[in-house]
Amino acid sequence: MSDIRIENLSRFYTLPDGKRVAALHDCSLSVRDGSFTVIVGKSGCGKTTLLRLLARLEQPDEGILDFGGPRPRTGVMFQTPRLLPWLTVEENVCIWQHGMGGSEELAGQYLKDFGLDSFRQAYPDQLSGGMAQRAALVRTLSCRPRLLLMDEPFAALDYFTREKLQDELMDQYVRQPMTIVFITHDLDEAVRLGQDILVMHKGCCGSRVRNDEGYPRPSVAGRLAMKTDILHILNEEKENRI
Repeated sequence: MSDIRIENLSRFYTLPDGKRVAALHDCSLSVRDGSFTVIVGKSGCGKTTLLRLLARLEQPDEGILDFGGPRPRTGVMFQTPRLLPWLTVEENVCIWQHGMGGSEELAGQYLKDFGLDSFRQAYPDQLSGGMAQRAALVRTLSCRPRLLLMDEPFAALDYFTREKLQDELMDQYVRQPMTIVFITHDLDEAVRLGQDILVMHKGCCGSRVRNDEGYPRPSVAGRLAMKTDILHILNEEKENRI
């Protein structure tokens, strides 16, 4: 897989009253092959729209979205697990058997690695929120994606569960070569997980902050200065808007 190149990308929506609004406008950025890229920004800045365009769930109205060749095998994970309630954990995890092409062996190993082996025959309503998100992550990883797109997947979880899943995600990133694009509004999560942290504002990608700290990363480390830099960027954009 090559670097992802985005140039002058725009996506517009038409409201019921006929007004046309831009979710993304003239957005340009690049995502390094094999990087863990985190996108932060305030609500409504276009983060989710950008992810949906990368996933080909929507098409851009203008601009270039170039994967450097055929779009790589892509896995997508959302804020909610989106497990099918009539299927067991194992059946949900292996849903890709219906034409998407994954690995049963890999799925079985992930179920063990993520502490779900004894819950294979459980149904989604028998799982905690953290366990359901683990199942969703196992389902996505066992498809062997080269590009993993994640839209605030841990936002609804409690602090300790979120931290545990962050640890597990970093571990899998080190083990399984892939490019990750991870959306969050949580700056602590951004600076803990990201190598490249992109700050979005009003449908455009602004500054990029690099974090060269190796993995795994402790939950508390010397990243306060990086968080301060990102807050400074966001506050500058707010002042420029006034």
